[in-house]
Amino acid sequence: MLVTLLLVTMIAGFLVIVALFVIRMPGGGSLPLPEALSMPEGATATAFTRGRDWVAVVTADDRILIFDAGTGALRQTVRIER
Repeated sequence: MLVTLLLVTMIAGFLVIVALFVIRMPGGGSLPLPEALSMPEGATATAFTRGRDWVAVVTADDRILIFDAGTGALRQTVRIER
């Protein structure tokens, strides 16, 4: 009886966690991305992240390129100092 009660409790907890993920994700969890980003000559992307209205790409030559999420235009370049 205790094993069955534990099983039911664990299943209910798992369903609550899944429901919270679904409820908390804005727009169903998908964020719109630009169709293409125009990278500067010779830049190789190593990492990518997405903000509310911007997209950032970290390059192999230690730069962070910040693009507008709607248009894909380059907004800012940040050099990472060593």
